[in-house]
Amino acid sequence: MNILLIAINAKYIHSNLAVYSLKAYAKAYQEHVQLMEYTINHRTDYILQEIYKQQPDVLCFSCYIWNFRYVQELVTEFHKLAPEVPIWVGGPEVSYESETFLIDYPMVQGVMIGEGEATFCELCRFYVEGTGSSLSADIAARNSGNGRTEGLEVISGLVFRDDEGKCVRTSARAPLPMDELPFCYENLQDFDNRIIYYETSRGCPFSCSYCLSSIEKGLRFRSLNLVEKELQFFLEHRVPQVKFVDRTFNCSHSHALAVWRYLKEHDNGVTNFHFEISADLLTEEELSLIASMRPGLIQLEIGVQSTHSATIREIRRTMDLPRLKQVVSRVRSMGNVHQHLDLIAGLPEENYESFAESFRQVYAMKPQQLQLGFLKVLKGSCLFERQEEYGLVHQEFPPYEVLRTRWLSYGEILKIKLVEEMLEVYYNSGQFGLTMKALELTEDNPFDLYLKLGEFYERHGLFAMNHSRMRRCQILLEYIGEQDPLQRELYQETLTFDLYYRERMKSRPPWAPPLSEFKEMSKEYCPKGKSMHLEAFWYDMEQILQAKTLETYPARKDARQFFLFSYEERDPLTGQAKVECIRRNHGHMCGS
Repeated sequence: MNILLIAINAKYIHSNLAVYSLKAYAKAYQEHVQLMEYTINHRTDYILQEIYKQQPDVLCFSCYIWNFRYVQELVTEFHKLAPEVPIWVGGPEVSYESETFLIDYPMVQGVMIGEGEATFCELCRFYVEGTGSSLSADIAARNSGNGRTEGLEVISGLVFRDDEGKCVRTSARAPLPMDELPFCYENLQDFDNRIIYYETSRGCPFSCSYCLSSIEKGLRFRSLNLVEKELQFFLEHRVPQVKFVDRTFNCSHSHALAVWRYLKEHDNGVTNFHFEISADLLTEEELSLIASMRPGLIQLEIGVQSTHSATIREIRRTMDLPRLKQVVSRVRSMGNVHQHLDLIAGLPEENYESFAESFRQVYAMKPQQLQLGFLKVLKGSCLFERQEEYGLVHQEFPPYEVLRTRWLSYGEILKIKLVEEMLEVYYNSGQFGLTMKALELTEDNPFDLYLKLGEFYERHGLFAMNHSRMRRCQILLEYIGEQDPLQRELYQETLTFDLYYRERMKSRPPWAPPLSEFKEMSKEYCPKGKSMHLEAFWYDMEQILQAKTLETYPARKDARQFFLFSYEERDPLTGQAKVECIRRNHGHMCGS
């Protein structure tokens, strides 16, 4: 008996915790369960060939918005090749309109709804034990409409097609206690060079109308003794990163404190742990603990989504924005935690102007990463039910992204998409930090800066191309040539700084002065050769940024500054080189 579980991930570095958990929970049937993972970068015909080669007796797919189109195609084509094999699906993409899905895809036997561990285990029992030695014949007969489905109706958490082709929904399945869920990572070789996903709780205390987590009632936690044992496993194996998938990790202060204390006390100096939190819920005790951690031990993802009060109320989000800003600022000042803040465009009551203001406020918090996403109108969510009321027009197919709302036109969404594209390239990449700080001084709202950059790319046909980092710099200089040509030399210096801040460049930027101008000094300060670099600058960017204007410094200064970049010592949060300013001015050094 070969029950084949298929996961199709968004990227190779991702793993699918759901299918690993299904297989681990069905421990009694391990010899019959095989798991295969692919990515959306694989061609569907390749995936189809690989599935067919495995000759499954039962085929199961894990369905999400990023892979659903692949699953739809694969179930259709595989059924043509092996109509006798029952196909089952599960996951959030098929759990809320299951009957409709089965009508649209009559080749699918059924849907596992919601949490699938216990349901999948019972389904394995049905196929392995329920039909005895004549399993293959029964499967063939059942799928041709002449067989039996007796036994499926007693398995909770299913919607399936019976012998007469009618959809049958069984009773809802009670959620499992978290301690009954298996630990999936004993065989870490399966996860080489991939992110480890881990959960210590299920459910969410909040009711945000765009999120499926708000549908699940109740909040369950894994016992701390189990959590600590599993965390120790990751630490002992020096796993690079563990990403917690708890929806709001710090909703229980005692739970969060216990986990964070354990990580601090048992830190191996290597492993990073990622948490999704509500920043405004962090207590003084938690903040003090975070401040005492090794730089890079944890990173925090914080969903702001919007700063517009009418939007926050309408989506039923609980958030103390002043407190959130205060906490984000305090964590940033600690200098030891990477912060990732989220915004969502297309929410109810948010128009173009208020979204630009939300962007301005969140950008001003200066996270290491600002993710600008677009509303996904998910089946089963409150927003899905109220889409007509909000004038929510969204894509018919996954990822169901918003196209327009009562407050936001499609044309305005396209402008925000330009901002998103430029934000990823010039902010989130971390490769243009000093240059962007200077450019920010030219606009009241950085939203307008990224929009203008996006419009420049659009006008010059620069999208849909792969640009090197050096070419991105040159494009910025071309943009500056249009916007503020008098400051070109200043931006040439900021870009030179940004380039060497990231890496010891193999080829010198064409606009930078020859290294021969300070060759002897470079020999003095760079005895380690390629692990260090000395660079000369005329503009005092520290003074310019403090003054918050470029107009005060229209010309070069008289004294050169020298910066020493050390690549053996890097910032654990950003990966940038350690930088020391060495100013030769009347015999004095920087800072003297």
